[in-house]
Amino acid sequence: MAMVLSEDQQLLRDSARSFCQDNAPISVMRHLRDEKSELGYDEAIWQQMIELGWPGMAIAEKYGGFEFGYTGLGLVLEETGRTLASSPLIASVLLGASLLTEAGNEEQKSQLLPQIVNGELRLAVGVDEGPHHNPSRVACTAIKQGAEYVLTGEKSFVLDGHIADKLVVAARTSGEPGSENGISLFLLEAGCQGLQIQRTQMVDSRNAANLVLDQVRISEDSLLGSEGAGFTALDAALDIARIGVASEMLGSVQEVFQRIVEYLKQREQFGVQIGAFQALQHRAAEMYSEIELCKSAVLGALRCLDDPSATAKDRARMASVAKAKLSEVSERVSNEGIQMHGGIGMTDEFDIGFFLKRARVAQQFLGDASFHRDRYATLHNF
Repeated sequence: MAMVLSEDQQLLRDSARSFCQDNAPISVMRHLRDEKSELGYDEAIWQQMIELGWPGMAIAEKYGGFEFGYTGLGLVLEETGRTLASSPLIASVLLGASLLTEAGNEEQKSQLLPQIVNGELRLAVGVDEGPHHNPSRVACTAIKQGAEYVLTGEKSFVLDGHIADKLVVAARTSGEPGSENGISLFLLEAGCQGLQIQRTQMVDSRNAANLVLDQVRISEDSLLGSEGAGFTALDAALDIARIGVASEMLGSVQEVFQRIVEYLKQREQFGVQIGAFQALQHRAAEMYSEIELCKSAVLGALRCLDDPSATAKDRARMASVAKAKLSEVSERVSNEGIQMHGGIGMTDEFDIGFFLKRARVAQQFLGDASFHRDRYATLHNF
């Protein structure tokens, strides 16, 4: 597996970096927070991302995409992490489009994927039902009644759920919560009767929602894949999203580290630059080493997604390695960012605190370090 970028991938990364720095700096996120933006992202910037082809990066050409691979999409997400640029890329593309690709039939994919590429459709995915990520612990039920399904239950932490045009919901058609068997996937209209969507505002100033499904009736055509066999596709799509989120986290930790180093060179104490203090040099060196490991973990996981010979188990292992490592290192580096900036690091005047807040949400999203270490051990039969 090649662990270097091709010339095209390097050009993509450089152009994405320039775009985010010029058009979506942290000041944009600060403005969205201050005005309590309902969207949680800047629509004009999102339209520019669409024009650049970012939503179609990993979608097949037959569905209007560019088939540049998940490595390309990961490089874009890494650069958005450097400036904390929010957009529907994670909810609609990483999660929604991936799940449609994995579970949808040809008609569903032909109809919906081009709309995602063109920015005409925003998707959200409802999986978890409690405070911790556990995709098999689904208690929401879907009961077949004639040519319809009736869904009843709740979903929590549905990213961009309140602004989605459609939602994909995991519900149980058989079995007990905790079982991977019996989980089915359904495509719902955001305005369907019986569906209540409550917006929540998170500490990182992005948006999620809680769903309440009260006897929601949908056509049997809304089923994605086979009844009761949706977990395989769901888990595959979640692994794609986990690797994508790890890519974004990688961009953030690199930016925080760069800001730390710059501050160590500027700040003076007792007439000496604090970067000259050996204790701080050691801490910086340890962070640098950890970030280099993160780069390898994320690139290896992205390469695995693009490798046609890789198995689902291979991708699951690499996804858990990447998400566990980035969750662990992002916590450490964001903490160090606050500490090494001293008291000013805690003030709203400085941007460093925004990275810590984003790190905390990203760590929990789709499984934290503990979840993925346990999952990795299970995948190796430990």
